Formats: sequence, C-alpha cells, structure tokens
Amino acid sequence: MAAVDTTQMPHRIPRFMAAVLLTGHGGTEKLEFRDDVPVPVAGQNEVLIRVQAAAVNNTDINTRIGWYSKAIKGGTAEGASGGPRPSSDDAAWSGTALSFPRIQGADCCGYIVAAGEGVDSSRIGERVIVRNMLRTYVNYRPFECWTFGSECDGAFAQYAKAPASETYKVNCDWSDVELASIPCAYSTAEGLLHRAGVRAGEHVLVTGASGGVGSAAIQLAKRRGAKVTAIAARGKAAEVLAFGADRVVPRGENVVDHLGRASVDVVVDLVAGSQWPELIEVLRRGGRYSVAGAIAGPIVELDVRTLYLKDLTFFGCTFQEDAIFENLVSYVERGEIRPIVAKTYPLKDIAKAQEDFLSKQFAGKLVLIPPA
Repeated sequence: MAAVDTTQMPHRIPRFMAAVLLTGHGGTEKLEFRDDVPVPVAGQNEVLIRVQAAAVNNTDINTRIGWYSKAIKGGTAEGASGGPRPSSDDAAWSGTALSFPRIQGADCCGYIVAAGEGVDSSRIGERVIVRNMLRTYVNYRPFECWTFGSECDGAFAQYAKAPASETYKVNCDWSDVELASIPCAYSTAEGLLHRAGVRAGEHVLVTGASGGVGSAAIQLAKRRGAKVTAIAARGKAAEVLAFGADRVVPRGENVVDHLGRASVDVVVDLVAGSQWPELIEVLRRGGRYSVAGAIAGPIVELDVRTLYLKDLTFFGCTFQEDAIFENLVSYVERGEIRPIVAKTYPLKDIAKAQEDFLSKQFAGKLVLIPPA
C-alpha cells in the first residue's frame, strides 16, 4: 500500500500524547501505556516527528529485561521469562544505567511536523526514518553512539524528536509500516556485512535467519552477490528461501555435518549459544566472523588455537559508520531490498507484540502502530 502524502496537510501539535513508558527493568508489566505524556519539543537542530509506525526489536526487549548486564548468562528468552535479575547499573547496552521512565522504540517512520532552531522549515511534511544509532549527541566520536529509544526517548509514542541530520527523507512507494521495518534490523545487518567486507562470490552463513536482522542480512548479502546459507527452524525454511537464501540448515542440527569444515567465508551471527563452536569450524582459513547478537546465550566456548591457526578475524558490530544508513536509504529508493512485515499491532498491545516476538513463530518484522 502506497503512503499517503501529508506534505500539504496542516498539523496541530497537541500538548499530550499516547506513549508506552518503560518504568524499570523487568517483565512486560514495566511497559505502561498512557495518553497523558507531554509531547516532546524539538530543540536546536532537531525535528519533531508524528510517528506512523515503530517496529519491535531484540534490543527493546534486551533493554527492558536488563539482558545487557554482565550478571546475565542466558539467552534473551530466558531473561524475559523471569531469569536472574541484573544490577541496573550496567543493564543497558552501553554499560551505563538507564534513566526511567523511558520511551523505547529504535525504529521510527513518520512525518516531520515541526522544526527546531537551525532546521529549515521546508523539511516539515517530509516522510522520514530515523537513524537508530545516533551520533549527534556524542559529537561524532568514533565508536560512540546513542540508541534511539535507549539513551534518549524513541518511537513507541505518537510523537518523537530526533536530530535533523540523522532523520532521513525517503522517496518510495512503501507503506509507513514497511518503512518502519528498516532502520534497526537493516542497519544492523548492513553493518555486519560492511565490517566483514562481504564480496561477490563469497559464501555467507547467517544465523537467526527468519528474524528481522537475519532476513535483512540474507537480502543484503545477496545484493552484494554472495551465496547465502541460512540457519532457521525447519518450519520456516520455505519463507527463508523466499527471502533469497540459497540453502537452509535446520536450527539445532549440526552445521558442520550439513556444510563441512572450512566451507564458509563469512559467518553473520545473531544467536551464539551452545552451537557457537560449529560456526567457527565451518569457517575457511582467513574467514571472518561478525556478530551483533546472542539471543541463545552470550557465553560461548572458544578454542583459541582455532582462532589463530586458521587466521580468523572476529568483528563485534554495534557502532555504524555514517555510510551504513545512507546506503540503506539509497537501496530502498532504488528498489534493491524489500520489507518483510509479518504482523502489526496497536501500540497499546506492545506486551502482546513482544511476547509474539519472543515466541519466534513469525518470519519478518512485527510493527506497532500508534493511535491516529
């Protein structure tokens, strides 16, 4: 469905809005839907966005449950089901304490409705997405950033503010829901491939391939001309092949038995967990391993001899160079990638959306829609 052009529509900005407040680390009871939250005001070099859609991501749940704390040893699902509770001092992804209440939501698609000082008012009316790893607030220092919806309020609301320079106009015929599926998942996937230097003709193995980042990594690796093997639940194999994967290895089955040792150039990992050593075994000499998630558990066993005797290179991928998001916008506008949305929910049903996300029953993105 094509987006509605609201460029010429006047917009009255209310004093209060509906939003979901995260009131502390814990279960979904910490997510409080309210309709009396003050609308943010765009500051210098910022814009105010009327949010049309905001997708669900692992980082939202990880932050809510405090999974980033070093006290947590299990996977995301274990933490979400009432596992050990972390110290709040290191429970955010940046390793510092999170301030509450916080409006989460790393993915934002919407329309600019107000421009702060220093921003050209002609930008009002633009349909935009926000770079989820914000660099403005840390003065563009290398390897530093804020996550939209973590270190500052995000998109689980009717309105959100963001730096104008990191808010990108997108010209395409996608719906708002489809555009909202892009920022976090696709920038993470592109960052993984960029850091690992994936080239045409290489064999890339993608874990967690039916999720938002995994399905994005398949598309983006194929865009680079790579051969892609995906790891996913057997019941999702047809969908993952439709995303563009050349082959699917059923999740839980031995990867070495399926592919053979030294058969893969690059591993793009979002899962880690107990099967992690198999990923290292299938890498060729000189292979590259890039990681941006550990949903099956962050503690793994590494034989360091394998690392150095095979001349492997490991990339931990959080920070993103500016080109990552700019490239994504160009891919969307040129029709080189496509959105994969599994289901939408009203914003007030965020707890249900996150529970469905954790169930891993859906292939693609789950997207929240704020009240009109």
